[in-house]
Amino acid sequence: MGFLLNMIFSWWGLLLEIIALVHFFRRRPSWWWFLVILFAWPPLGAIVYLVVEALPDTRELSGQQFRGFSRRKRIRELETLVHVNQAVGNFEELGDLYMDEGRLREARAAFDQSIALGSRTTDPFYRRGVCALFLGDPQAAIPDLERAVNDDPEYDFHRAAGLLAHAYALTGQKEKAEALFRASLKLSTLSETYLNFADLLVQEGRPAEAREWARKVLDKSPGMPGYQRRRERPWFRRARKMLRSLPA
Repeated sequence: MGFLLNMIFSWWGLLLEIIALVHFFRRRPSWWWFLVILFAWPPLGAIVYLVVEALPDTRELSGQQFRGFSRRKRIRELETLVHVNQAVGNFEELGDLYMDEGRLREARAAFDQSIALGSRTTDPFYRRGVCALFLGDPQAAIPDLERAVNDDPEYDFHRAAGLLAHAYALTGQKEKAEALFRASLKLSTLSETYLNFADLLVQEGRPAEAREWARKVLDKSPGMPGYQRRRERPWFRRARKMLRSLPA
């Protein structure tokens, strides 16, 4: 009986370690967790990892899935509604929902419709500019992002200014880009803006400064609550990749 229990326990331990490692390589938390999973007394390390790192991710993912279901249902409703009621607000809401789903081309088209119908608020212009930028059309993004920044230099928690600076950089306007990056970074702590500025510095042959800004992204991690660190992981990975590619 003892032998059988040990065998069952060892198989469960191995399974837990596999699950923990799969989650680790998908989500890429701190590398010291890899050592905990492999070298802590098995399967204790895997259990600790799953409780501390995987369980909160599971809860967050469940919430996202529920919101995604509701969002897709609302999209279907609005897609039907705009055929009979082409109100500005319907197209703006549809564009927002498309963006949340990552459907940037549809979102851009919805904001085009909203603006064509007479929308004069800042948000549809800003969001259309964001869509254009991430669709690889920074030149088209610039007028919309400039409108947002001119209306409010702090728009979207300074993200508008950071994205406009990035659009300037992508279109070769490097002096304007650097000036706007430096102005926005006096107040903004967005990792996205830090790394876009670092990209510009790399292009200008200033790797030491680029390393400083990439390092600033990683330096924020210790002071963040766990949920925020999980959301910032893509930026942390991008910062680490940049640091590995730059000369020390």
